[in-house]
Amino acid sequence: MSHSFYHDHPDILSLETSVVDARPGRIALAQSPFFAGGGGQMADRGTLRWAGGETKVAGFETVSGRNWILLADPVTPDGLVEAVVDPVFRQMMRELHTGTHLLNAFVYQLFDGALVTGVQMNDDGTARMDFDLPDADNERLRLLDGPINDAIRQDLAVTDSYMPLEAVLNEHGLIRTRSAAPPPTADGQIRIVEIAGLDRQACGGTHLGSTGGSRPVKVLKIDNKGRHNRRVKMGLAGLAPGT
Repeated sequence: MSHSFYHDHPDILSLETSVVDARPGRIALAQSPFFAGGGGQMADRGTLRWAGGETKVAGFETVSGRNWILLADPVTPDGLVEAVVDPVFRQMMRELHTGTHLLNAFVYQLFDGALVTGVQMNDDGTARMDFDLPDADNERLRLLDGPINDAIRQDLAVTDSYMPLEAVLNEHGLIRTRSAAPPPTADGQIRIVEIAGLDRQACGGTHLGSTGGSRPVKVLKIDNKGRHNRRVKMGLAGLAPGT
């Protein structure tokens, strides 16, 4: 079974690994600690260091099954390199992604299994989630930061496991979006993220080890997006504008 390094080792943010291919301005590594983005979560930021220099990570691209790290400079490192994830940015994304799972959990429970129609986490400490909620009371949605912050105070464990894709598709409630499930591993497994006693769903992003690692959150705004969608904007207290 092939798991992503950042899933199996979420707290290791610096990794010495070898170059398997390099072109000017891009590199492929034997192992990578970087989350390349997806599911509404922004890609990691970071640095690549080697004996001949250092450069910033500019992005990620997959071409013909090969995962490339795009570099800020037209360099071609070889041999051993040190891949370093920006810890402040990763922490913020982990908090936001855990917060969106908490929001999702309460909307799913309180609004008859409403599904997510869109999600985006931002670099200013905010996130927004769109839900299929044609008849929702916006005031009820505004009050959800109460139970979310209560769950943060309880410091609930956040764990993951893997299930075959077919089993995930057959178990009601594991896939919470109207889009496809997260991509499976090479042997057809889907990652399931669980918040103890509260929530369990398919997800491929990075999360906290427990909810207590997050700053409090605040629901900032509710927007009606068309006839069916409600957009909930939330932010990390003390970081997001308006908190």
